[in-house]
Amino acid sequence: MGCKDCCSACFHCFFDYETPVTLVISSKRVGALFRLIQLLIIAYVAIYVCWQQRAYQDQDSVTSSVSTKVKGNILTNSSIEGVHVWDVSEYVIPPQGENTFFVLTNMIVTPGQTQSSCPEIPSEFTNCESDSDCKEGFNEIRGNGVQTGRCVQYSDAIKTCEVISWCPLENDTVIPKPALLGAAEDFTVLIKNNIQYPKFSFRKRNILRHINSTYLKNCTFNKKTDPHCPIFRLGDIVTEAGEDFSVIALKGGIIGIFIDWSCDLDFSERFCIPKYSFSRLDNKNPENNVAPGYNFRYAKYYKNNENIETRTLIKAFGIRFDVIVFGTAGKFHIVPTIVNLGSTLSFLSLVNAVCDWFMLTFMKDSEYYSKHKFIHLNKKGDCVPLVSKITSFFLSYLFIVLQNYVILYVIELHGDRLIWDSVMELGWTFSVHLKPSTSNISLYFSYTTIQKFGVGKVFLLIFFFLRSLICSPMVHLLDLKYRTIIF
Repeated sequence: MGCKDCCSACFHCFFDYETPVTLVISSKRVGALFRLIQLLIIAYVAIYVCWQQRAYQDQDSVTSSVSTKVKGNILTNSSIEGVHVWDVSEYVIPPQGENTFFVLTNMIVTPGQTQSSCPEIPSEFTNCESDSDCKEGFNEIRGNGVQTGRCVQYSDAIKTCEVISWCPLENDTVIPKPALLGAAEDFTVLIKNNIQYPKFSFRKRNILRHINSTYLKNCTFNKKTDPHCPIFRLGDIVTEAGEDFSVIALKGGIIGIFIDWSCDLDFSERFCIPKYSFSRLDNKNPENNVAPGYNFRYAKYYKNNENIETRTLIKAFGIRFDVIVFGTAGKFHIVPTIVNLGSTLSFLSLVNAVCDWFMLTFMKDSEYYSKHKFIHLNKKGDCVPLVSKITSFFLSYLFIVLQNYVILYVIELHGDRLIWDSVMELGWTFSVHLKPSTSNISLYFSYTTIQKFGVGKVFLLIFFFLRSLICSPMVHLLDLKYRTIIF
């Protein structure tokens, strides 16, 4: 391309005028392809975008607070505790948790511990034969106290190093079976959950409007008969999670109570109701059962008759219930509706591009169609473009896609405030260089790609520079502008 041609191309950049025209082709093959693609696109938009994804709605995530109240009593009779009635203040530890509560189901009790010296529990680190095997002041991390330097008799056959600690030491090798508080499966818990969607000024709680005090005193949650009752029997929760309460009560575990508040606020608020589900959260893999269950230790301190500080150490096994609230709400909003309507139109405009490609590539009379579709008019008559028609189309399309990355990245950064200005500016730019329908296609795919992968800030500067300095000259220098005439 010589200097004269470049000057001519630049001259046409300012003074050329284009107008859309229509070329009608009678072909069953192209017509069938055209209608088939249209039908597929409309079905995709209607079923997936509108019905399943509800893309016409604005979305908001739930904000919630949870409080719980456990009720129940248990009578136990053990060799250590004797006859004992357990109430909620003893077996719910701590009394209030953050979206969680713990219920005691089993325990190992070591009563009457005082600060004194006693034989260490036998192990490979504490067994000894003489005092020389024990080091005074040594604190074994896996032990229970500080060694005195003496080797003493633990039993008739075993000697261990003496330690200063809370004595007698706890022996947790034998866990009570069945669980001491196995009857806790009949306990009930009231879960009070208040939620809101701030964007829509929507508030609600899981104690629904039709629930009165009389119903609340007598109902228990059941998926079939009482799905809206906020009072749950612990045994039913564990069963719904696929576990056996008598088994999990031995060593404890963690159960999740899931409350789903997904709502369509285009309908009445009475249709926005919680959906409950349950699952075990801790690992119970039989092939990796190291440190199974859920347990912790706590102590009860008091003074004995000799005014010596004494404690009862309890290793507590139990079930921790985590209340997990989630959900999204959608409501009709004009902005996402228009954006997705534009995406639909851009998909439909893609039909013409696919049919043109099929017509110019696979049809028997493709050369004849090509001659009438791409014509550059001037005073000397029709002439052939400088660049291949198909290649130039995809070059222009690729350049427009890259250009869209920049503007849509700005929209992602600055939010809805710049959307309309950016779209209007996009429309003006693309109407000069390419058909608006093709611009819509590239706009849609650019937006989708940005949402999925993101764009670096360096591309922002590069493509803004290309867009402002290269776009118009490049389009005309490559002679990518075509005119169509009616035959």
